[in-house]
Amino acid sequence: MIRVGQIEIGDGRPVIIAGPCAVESREVVFETAETIRELADKYNFQLIFKSSYKKANRLSGKSFSSIGMHEALRILAEVREVLEIPVLTDVHAVEEVRTVVEVADILQIPAFLCRQTDLVVAAAKTGKPVNIKKGQFMAPEDMGEIAKKVTGTGNDNVMLTERGTFFGYHNLVVDFRSLIIMKSLGYPVIFDCTHSLQLPSGAGIQSSGQPEYVIPFAKAAAAMGVDGLFLEVHPDPSKALCDAASMLHIDHFEEFLQTVDQIVSRE
Repeated sequence: MIRVGQIEIGDGRPVIIAGPCAVESREVVFETAETIRELADKYNFQLIFKSSYKKANRLSGKSFSSIGMHEALRILAEVREVLEIPVLTDVHAVEEVRTVVEVADILQIPAFLCRQTDLVVAAAKTGKPVNIKKGQFMAPEDMGEIAKKVTGTGNDNVMLTERGTFFGYHNLVVDFRSLIIMKSLGYPVIFDCTHSLQLPSGAGIQSSGQPEYVIPFAKAAAAMGVDGLFLEVHPDPSKALCDAASMLHIDHFEEFLQTVDQIVSRE
């Protein structure tokens, strides 16, 4: 079990990790955070707010990356303070960790960077919980070695996240066995409901996606006993600056929570 403030990850009811893909503006971030917090409270789910201060892993140099690291982190810090929601965000480089740890309650290692030893160790040495996304190229059982890079620093607060596996050039597939395999490694397991449904670079310079499957996939993962559900939500995905094709419209977030609540309440 991992404790993040008053939140316990691994207590039997999945934590919800949600927010827009990246910090686009204060308006989008707060509209999203306020809505998802209200709904998470309504359905008795613990909530962690997720948004990236920068998107470093982009196919095209023309793709949106950031409004500026310091401005984005300032907005995330305001969400954390004003709305009293723990914050999770990605770290992409060792030299950024020291700055980001002042704002984030959980440091996330992006899937493409999960084998970057120096980055994983730097995040671990902060003592903060580290969420490692399983690379699209990684077997689930091999994630145990990545987790040991964190625990080897004396930090036992590790989570592993499934986000799909490459299936050809422009597709991902979810092998739900991986949730059980990673759980057997002894760490809380999170299922990423939206990135698992991306069609990588399927639209040319941006990834496409299939958000209509977010809720069905969440049902399956919840039934398998995951410790958390990760999803990106946005007030208007069609206008989002990144991952527009895979994010869940915020209007469907309540349906998402209702569905997951029905599943976990039966267990």
